[in-house]
Amino acid sequence: MVIHRVLTPADYRRTAWKNGGGRTTEIAVGPPDALLTNFDWRVSVADVEQDGRFSVFPGVERKLLLLAGEGMRLTGAGPPLDLQAPFEPVTFAGDTAVMCTLVGGPVRGFNLMVRRNVHRGEVIVVRERAETMSHALVYVCYAAHGGCECLIAAHPPIALAEDQALLVELDRAQAGAGARIQVNPGSATTIAVVAVIDSA
Repeated sequence: MVIHRVLTPADYRRTAWKNGGGRTTEIAVGPPDALLTNFDWRVSVADVEQDGRFSVFPGVERKLLLLAGEGMRLTGAGPPLDLQAPFEPVTFAGDTAVMCTLVGGPVRGFNLMVRRNVHRGEVIVVRERAETMSHALVYVCYAAHGGCECLIAAHPPIALAEDQALLVELDRAQAGAGARIQVNPGSATTIAVVAVIDSA
C-alpha cells in the first residue's frame, strides 16, 4: 500500500531546538507526532541566526544542506565541515555537540535525521532533469526553489508549489516490489530536495 500526502507550510510544526538555541520547522516525522526524544526519522528546515552548538541526538545520523545564506562551518564531530555551496549535503553524527560558526550572517538548512538502528537515509537534490529515487520505505520531497512534479506508479501526477512537500510512505511489500517515485523539475531553475529513508 502506498500512502501519500501533500504538505503545505500550514501543516508544518514549528518548534524550538532541543537545546533551545534556535528554531526549526518540522516538515515530517516518523512515527507521526513523535517528539525530539523518540523519533525514528525527521525532516526539517532550520533557521540558524547566530553561532552556537547544535543539539545532541544520541544514536542519530544527520544530513544537512544549505538552502539559503552565505554558509556555516561545523566542528566537533570529526574533520570540520564547511557548508558554503548551497544544495550540497554533508553527513555527521548527532551524538556530539557540533559547534556551528556562521560565515556571513543567518542561514537556512534542510535537515534529515535518522536513528541508526532503525533507518538509513540519504538526501537527493533534483535540478535541471527528472530523477527517479532509489527503493525506500519513505520519501519526503521538498520543493525548495520553484515548483516540481512527483510521479508515483498508478497515481496521477502530483504538483508541488514552492515550499510544499510530498510525504510518500510504502509498506515493505510495495518497497520490495520496487515501488518508488520520480521527481520532475518544473523549470530550469527548480530545485527539489528529497529525503530517501529506508530500513537500516
